[in-house]
Amino acid sequence: MARKILFCASTVSHLTRFHLPYLRELRNRGFEVWAAAPGAREIPYAGRCVDLPLRKSMASPENLRAVRQLRALLREEEFTALSLHTALASAVARAAALPLRRRPLVLNVVHGYLFGEESGAGRWKYLLPEKLCAAVTDLTAVMNAEDLRLAQKYRLAGHGALCSIPGMGVDQWKFRPMPALERAGARAALGFHEDDAVAMYAAEFSPRKNQAALLRAFALAAADCPRLRLILAGDGALREECRALAQSLGVADRVEFPGQLAAMERWWPLCDFAVSSSRSEGLPFNLMEAMSCGLPVAATRVKGHVDLVEHGRTGFLCTPGADAELAAALRELARSPAMRERMGQEAARRAEAWSLERVFPQVMQTVYGALL
Repeated sequence: MARKILFCASTVSHLTRFHLPYLRELRNRGFEVWAAAPGAREIPYAGRCVDLPLRKSMASPENLRAVRQLRALLREEEFTALSLHTALASAVARAAALPLRRRPLVLNVVHGYLFGEESGAGRWKYLLPEKLCAAVTDLTAVMNAEDLRLAQKYRLAGHGALCSIPGMGVDQWKFRPMPALERAGARAALGFHEDDAVAMYAAEFSPRKNQAALLRAFALAAADCPRLRLILAGDGALREECRALAQSLGVADRVEFPGQLAAMERWWPLCDFAVSSSRSEGLPFNLMEAMSCGLPVAATRVKGHVDLVEHGRTGFLCTPGADAELAAALRELARSPAMRERMGQEAARRAEAWSLERVFPQVMQTVYGALL
């Protein structure tokens, strides 16, 4: 009988952006690979796809329907393992597995716990499902030092194994600096002057990603830096609200909202530095990709960011909520091409540790080793 593995995530894009090398490798090793996510129809290397009716609110009745759907699937199909990604999909899949007598091996890859000690009593909204699901978790893999500490403190791995991995790996054959002439032509085609200092934040527009704080800081910095420009890439519920905020702050003509961008390897090299105002992260791919392209970073001092950015060496880390502090970092990077060059070179060297070439064998051994 063929060995089967089911990958679950909250979005198809998560699977296609971060996990295709692993789906391909497991398929090549003889596994029948399944994928489950909302709207899943056809995913490379997945022989079967399951459309899960997930909704972002943990309390949504649709998520209970997803639990029942997955539970029926787990009873019908004899999966060797579940590979679980993103908090919601992971909670739903493990809730489906809880009452089963015969369960597949449950591999929970944590891309960032949605809580921290600073969350106060509100952390239990996300912490309680993790504790309840720990009973059926055979392996928990986290991606940053703070999440490792939280998993140990609250025993979120249950009786299973707990390990740390350096993300899922960035394909550095794709994410690299662009030749100067090609870069200049591509920037000009987008309407950027050669002297512009272009920053980009690529993220879903959401309260956690906190683009509003970045826009406030950008408005402060832009008053002193006439060549500073900002690209806010991505979609989400708060996009139009942020567009209105840029207008009210008087910087709408210097902020681009291009929507969800494909081929980020073509966009990062056109920028001068990356920014992130996120309130919490796992090990953010957007910054790893930017650093691989030789960009320094201005980011909030939160978990995930502190694991990537070395303050004063590869960029700047700023106190969350301190708009003036983030604005000062934007000014520093906007005004000094020499600093950007120096920090960017160091960022690219540091990013080698997260390259797919290095990370892939680690993840295959650490997360999927028991299957091989």
